[in-house]
Amino acid sequence: MDFSQVKLPPIMDMNADTITENTIAMNSGNPDLRSKYVLERLVHHLHDFARETRLSTAEWSQGIQFLTAVGQICTDVRQEFILLSDVLGLSLLVDAIDHPKPAASTEGTVLGPFHTHEAELVTPGTQISKDENGEPLLVICTVKDTNGRPIDDVMVDIWETDSGGFYDVQHADKDGPDGRCAMRSGEDGVFWFKAIKPVSYPIPHDGPVGKFLMGVHRHPYRPAHMHFMFDKPGFDKLTTAVYDRIDPYITSDAVFGVKDSLVVDFLPLDAATAAQHLTEEEQKNLSAWSLLKYDFVLVSEKEAAGLRDANSLAALEALGKRMKVYNGLPVPDVD
Repeated sequence: MDFSQVKLPPIMDMNADTITENTIAMNSGNPDLRSKYVLERLVHHLHDFARETRLSTAEWSQGIQFLTAVGQICTDVRQEFILLSDVLGLSLLVDAIDHPKPAASTEGTVLGPFHTHEAELVTPGTQISKDENGEPLLVICTVKDTNGRPIDDVMVDIWETDSGGFYDVQHADKDGPDGRCAMRSGEDGVFWFKAIKPVSYPIPHDGPVGKFLMGVHRHPYRPAHMHFMFDKPGFDKLTTAVYDRIDPYITSDAVFGVKDSLVVDFLPLDAATAAQHLTEEEQKNLSAWSLLKYDFVLVSEKEAAGLRDANSLAALEALGKRMKVYNGLPVPDVD
């Protein structure tokens, strides 16, 4: 960019009453309509936040130090900013806005900071956990569209903790993926595997996010759950999880991930189902096994896009904003 050719509006007389409009004016040359709109609203809300709270210099300095600490603790396997977004409820809100679900489809929830791309592609019936201390669990699921038709060849990512409440990436001595896998649904939309019954666990709370939770008198625990991610061209990508109904933290999830439709029962495994899916050796200890069944329903990309556009325009119209959809996202309608 040749800075000598940049034309900026004149800004003068900087004070608490003029700084917001002056800042927006300086950013008004942004050629990307969506980016320009998002940045304009960000500036407005940040400045209004400072005005409404009468934010002090000391408080803002403390906030900057906190965000600096969040960034400094991030690594390839620990994303503290995702954790911060989660505990502030922002992750769930953004997912709900960006991936709206019509009635009778599976709702999404937070990704969390422990998804990786190193899961091995396995065949149906694979035991995905090496943890011998975990309670054995058989998982049988289906994937269908909103018309009830099975969807085959869906790539399904699955991940869970070990019996101690830790993901594989939290173990320094890990020798490969554990408690996670990828598999494809069959022609009947079915996928099934063996795992261990999930347990509740604390999110990492030895860093700045943990200190924040302590400061506002919140616990760091998540209820027992298992993560699922579904991906197939033509369908809106779904990131979700299912949660144990009887977990003590089911109504106080630290990252706000629990939705009523995602709460499930882990049932005793019956002999007939065990005979179809377990080895003879595994059936000898039938009473130790639990069963999880769940029917996932995916939304087409076209359905999701239409619903997202309609929801966006309705919400912004309610705020008194005249908007239009540009590249699938709302921008001001200035025509």
